[in-house]
Amino acid sequence: MLKRPSYVLLSTLAVFSCTKTTPPTSANNNEWGEQVGGHLQYANPFMGTGPLNDPKDMGYTTPPDWRGAWAGLVFPGSALPNAMVQLSPITEFHTGAGYDYEDSVIVAFTHTNKGHWNLCHLPILPVTGAANAKGDYSSRFDKKTESASPGYYGVILRDYDVWVGLTSTLRCGFHRYRFEKQDNRSIVFKLAQSNERVTNWAMEKAGDAAVQGFQETGRQTVFFYGMLSENIQNLDVRGPGTKDGLAVVRLPDGGKKPVELRIGISFVSIENAKQNLAQEIGSRSFDEVRRAAADTWEKMLARVDVKGGTPKQKEMFYSCLYRSFLWPALRSDLNGEFRDTKGNVVKADFNYYTEPSLWDTYRNKDVLMSMLAPEATTDVIKSMHDEGKKTGFLPTFFHGDHAASFIAGAYQRGLTNFDVQDVYRLMLRNANVEGGTRPFIKEYIEKGYIATEEVPNPHVESKGKAGVSKTLEYAFDDYAVAQMAKALKDTANYRTLMARSKNYRNVFDHGTNFMRGRLANGQWVKNFNPEYPYYEYMFREANAWQVSFFAPHDMPGLVKLYGGPQAFEAKLDSLFTVPWNTSYIARNVSGFIGQYCHGNQPDHEAPFSYYFVGKPEKSQRRLDEIMDRFYGMGKNQLGYSGMDDAGEMSAWYVFSATGLYPFSAADTRYIVSVPVFDEVQWHMPGGKTLTVKHSGTGRNLRSIQVNGAANQGYFVPFSLFRDGGEVAVITQ
Repeated sequence: MLKRPSYVLLSTLAVFSCTKTTPPTSANNNEWGEQVGGHLQYANPFMGTGPLNDPKDMGYTTPPDWRGAWAGLVFPGSALPNAMVQLSPITEFHTGAGYDYEDSVIVAFTHTNKGHWNLCHLPILPVTGAANAKGDYSSRFDKKTESASPGYYGVILRDYDVWVGLTSTLRCGFHRYRFEKQDNRSIVFKLAQSNERVTNWAMEKAGDAAVQGFQETGRQTVFFYGMLSENIQNLDVRGPGTKDGLAVVRLPDGGKKPVELRIGISFVSIENAKQNLAQEIGSRSFDEVRRAAADTWEKMLARVDVKGGTPKQKEMFYSCLYRSFLWPALRSDLNGEFRDTKGNVVKADFNYYTEPSLWDTYRNKDVLMSMLAPEATTDVIKSMHDEGKKTGFLPTFFHGDHAASFIAGAYQRGLTNFDVQDVYRLMLRNANVEGGTRPFIKEYIEKGYIATEEVPNPHVESKGKAGVSKTLEYAFDDYAVAQMAKALKDTANYRTLMARSKNYRNVFDHGTNFMRGRLANGQWVKNFNPEYPYYEYMFREANAWQVSFFAPHDMPGLVKLYGGPQAFEAKLDSLFTVPWNTSYIARNVSGFIGQYCHGNQPDHEAPFSYYFVGKPEKSQRRLDEIMDRFYGMGKNQLGYSGMDDAGEMSAWYVFSATGLYPFSAADTRYIVSVPVFDEVQWHMPGGKTLTVKHSGTGRNLRSIQVNGAANQGYFVPFSLFRDGGEVAVITQ
């Protein structure tokens, strides 16, 4: 019997019967001979997997013990939108997504992924040959045999002569192995490994052709139930529960047909994993499951139609649109059960999801999800509410309180099918109560800023509160909660929070024209170098240049703070022209235009800032440069300038390429830029279509028309998406 994890009861179950890899054609075919067309032909799951090694791209030369900078950190494997399962190859554990395009050895195929050095559960590898006493199973592979499209991944494991095809459903993975050698065939379960520290694991036979088990990594346990297309000769479990153990499923000699492994997973129990498998895959064939996955993605990608543009722009657009819908991930089973934030098994009438990667994705990706996947977005909010009810605070991710803008923006876009009043109560708790989502909130309320403690000789990794970044982000979050208060007619809190939303001004130093660390006594940090990046001292993963243009909720106020349009424009010019000091190295700060960093999120709004001094043509030049330089980088044209961060980098491209960007995620208006396509059609879930047309031969914005009438200003409202219409972008 399996050794049970510390807090979970397992059920003892009876047997259950029941292309070319460089753009733009990597998704067009696969080793099973199927052709991929429609919008799928442009979506390349390898996009973002390329390494970032060139110092010209990074902005510095990496130390010899580094393996390049942090590039896309994305996985190329099979997944459905916001699914529980991401079935993908691993070339090295304990890296971002476990996969790097330049690698030539696969160590396993795992069933969960995100790209943040975590997950990568349930590693499996088909092998041939005699038993490996060391247990270090892996295989070389040739890039020419690797192929992928949304919902599919394939490769040949050269050392074992095994042809691998992978597809998936929401909660299940489907493996198909063609063994060229008919003897000594095995499937290795590397349950002691993942991108997280494995604390316990076990596996056992559950019938002639079935296995079951679990893998525990800290507070979460992934359960699985797998069925094979042929009987198991024997199961060799070596060192169950240990850090060096593994399990080997030995298959009978002489098998000529492809071996299929259907595996259901659950974060609740083996019984639920088995039920997920029975209902989502059952007796369906590999090809049926794969076609269903392709159909799901085709419907998702078809929600945005583009005409014109270059082949690279079209491939980049649909690759980024695909990448924008992989996270957050489903965590509830088909029967509605999930494990809540307290570790208890509960049941709900909505799909339970992981928290969004809010510090990154609140800017754009979560807005895109609320527009094109409203039902999933509503369930994400309900999931966050469930956690909030049990902890007293709505969750965040990493930094800031950006559930505020995510929820306030979604609510104003018409997503109201959740307990609005109680979610709002928790938003107010986040904004006012110490000990929860907003560290140092008491100090922030009392002083109007979060103080910095002076460090005599600070370096990139100097410890601190990231007080400047927190102050700027809390001010924006206050504005977001204020918009919710306004919508709910809570005038008192609206006024209080709107006043607090001006707190960004309290860390602006007029003497240097930068956002700057401020001591508890009100004085400025003395040792101040605006070009030097920090992980948490004064700034969060940024330098002063990169945070000093962040006030998306009050750009007119920010312009005034700098001394007016002319002074603001000059400072913004300098952001893009003051050279990056190549001796300043922070691993996740890369991809520079001057001091502007596209490889990390803190200044992603800055290229649009010229709009607020009436110079949209200057913004457009920077937007075009960023889209051209920092997407599809490197020798294989598969690199990003930095981490995709669960879809934020991708969603930035999607919006910028279509000419409509949600400059303030807490609001329901979009800044209009020049699309890279001649025409874009947004087919909204409600049945309406918004068409964006570009006319003119140049890239300088001359005028904007909405439904044939001249538009006032540079913004258009979300109501155009909701009700349908046409935006004409006229250039010269």
